This record gives sequence, C-alpha cells and structure tokens, in this order.
Amino acid sequence: MTELLTPQRCTRISKYLSKHLRHQPERIGLELLPGGWIEVSKLLTAAAQHGFELSLLELQQVVGGNDKQRFGFDDSGDLIRANQGHSTEVDLQRPVRTPPAILYHGTHTKAVTEILKTGLQKMSRHHVHLTTNLSVAHEVGGRRGKSIIIGVNAILMESNGHDFYCTDNDVWLVDHVPPEYLKLLMA
Repeated sequence: MTELLTPQRCTRISKYLSKHLRHQPERIGLELLPGGWIEVSKLLTAAAQHGFELSLLELQQVVGGNDKQRFGFDDSGDLIRANQGHSTEVDLQRPVRTPPAILYHGTHTKAVTEILKTGLQKMSRHHVHLTTNLSVAHEVGGRRGKSIIIGVNAILMESNGHDFYCTDNDVWLVDHVPPEYLKLLMA
C-alpha cells in the first residue's frame, strides 16, 4: 500500500522543488537542460547530498497531486521541470501559440494603479503569467490582499506582433503587456 504524504511534507517538497527547479538549481549542483529539464535521478541524488531526503514515490505524488501542476515529468518519467515561474535563465522551448481573445491577470489593490499606467511587467520572472480562468486569477490576486482582476486583450496583442506561449498547465506566458491592452474588470 502506498503511503500518502502529509500536507506539510507535500508543501515542503513543493517549495524545495520550486526553489531548485525555478530559481536556484546551481545551489544544489544542478544545471537545467534545454527546456528547463533536470534528470530525476540527479535531482534525487543532489537533494540527498544537500540534506533533503526525497524518494521517487514522494516526488511522483507531489508532481501528480499539485493542484496547480507547477511541475511535470517528460513522457519517459526520467526528466522533471517546473512548468513556469523561473527566475533563472532558461528557455522552456515552448512554441508560439494563438491565445484566446481575452486572458486574465490577478493582482492586488496596491499594484493596480501602477499596472494600469505602465502595463504588466515580468518583474524577476521570464514572463508575465496570464490565465483563462477567472477564479484562478482571483486566487492569485488575493495572495497579497484584496484581489483585482485585469483583462488582457490577448488577440489584439497577438495581431500587433506579441508572442504568446502556453504551458502544460494552461498558464499563458508573454514578455509584457502594454497598458493599452488592459482593462480593469473586477475591483
């Protein structure tokens, strides 16, 4: 019988993976392969060598059970990567895709004035993250206070030469969103 992870252990593993697959792979001696991939065996070995014991079963449970699908395995199960949110230099090798007409971005009240003035910036990440799901945008926006939803006229952006990419977990990525494509939807 397979033991399920406690919520605390699951969160701890997820945070560890985020740190080392998105932001600091070199901290534990890893180097991202093209597409942002890491060999699963190397990840498990590096984690153990740096005092973070992690089994393959635990890794599989965290990746499979993560509600936001932050991480994914390749088809063989030999490679793992973070689907988006990197601050370290990486080319995820995603093809350019045609976005839906409208995408959403969740933010908080303190940021909305600046966003409407200067647009959505990628900040320390490689891309601005957008979604097709209003409830996801609301949840993201509520992390730091009252949630505000901003609509993005993605189809007009694309027709004006902006490239969009979509991750395996349906997060839409773009380099930036100029203010003329934004509309405040829910305050």
